[in-house]
Amino acid sequence: MNKELENNIMNKIKTGQVKLKSKYVFLAEKLGLGTAFTLSIVLSALLFNLILFYMKETDNLYYLSFGKNGVLAFLESFPYALVVAFILFIILAGYLITKSDVSYKKPFGYFTVSLIVFVMFLGGILTYTKIAEKIEKGNHPFNTILMKGSLEMRDKGIAGIVFEKGEDYLIVETPHGLRNIDLTKIEEQKILNIEKGNFVLAVGENRNYDFVAQEIQVLDKEKMPIINRGIDKKFKPFLNKKLDEENIKQLPPQLMHFDEEEKKCIKECFDAGKNPKNCFDECINP
Repeated sequence: MNKELENNIMNKIKTGQVKLKSKYVFLAEKLGLGTAFTLSIVLSALLFNLILFYMKETDNLYYLSFGKNGVLAFLESFPYALVVAFILFIILAGYLITKSDVSYKKPFGYFTVSLIVFVMFLGGILTYTKIAEKIEKGNHPFNTILMKGSLEMRDKGIAGIVFEKGEDYLIVETPHGLRNIDLTKIEEQKILNIEKGNFVLAVGENRNYDFVAQEIQVLDKEKMPIINRGIDKKFKPFLNKKLDEENIKQLPPQLMHFDEEEKKCIKECFDAGKNPKNCFDECINP
């Protein structure tokens, strides 16, 4: 039987039905498989680290502190691109394992669990290297993905530093410029302690150029470093220092996220030499 099988194989080789591969080809395939697997593991760990960084340093998780009213804002600001990319690289790593000799030694479920645990462990270790912060600040491919979700304008939430407080509104510095938060739906006692310079987080709804808040709270601005850096990047190129009562009068119109009538009214008011608070009182929700 063995002799017959041997002759059958030799005949197929001679007729070209079976082609022999050089040991160097096998070595190259194994090396390529190992390299692809290692790269997928490293990228998975990096993406997991970026997800942790995003959720820790942006407004995303803090919206859940509003309970059910903050769920839509949380979902809107969730880092879907990072999570999808992470899952794809985990799947790729699992697929590459099935193509290796190792896959025959243990059940696939064992390798899957071990792979996920190892990637999460490695991603946690990367936290101490501050690599995610370097990527966020630098010009890297991941930067575009990370910053797009962290600084884009929300429909259901807003975060920023209070520049001016009126009877039923706030003017806040955000990564998109100055914005108006309408407080008419907020109970008076909930806004009494809000002061200029406070970092506020609100949930509600965008209506044209105004954000109509349903709930609002004051937070430590150090909890959202990415939002603070976004504010600095928006204002510092024009002001080179912190926004105040004087230099706001030189603020370019594109940094005031108000409608055209409000912008015109505010500019005329500033040109007349009036105090910014009086100008906002006159022009915002008069």
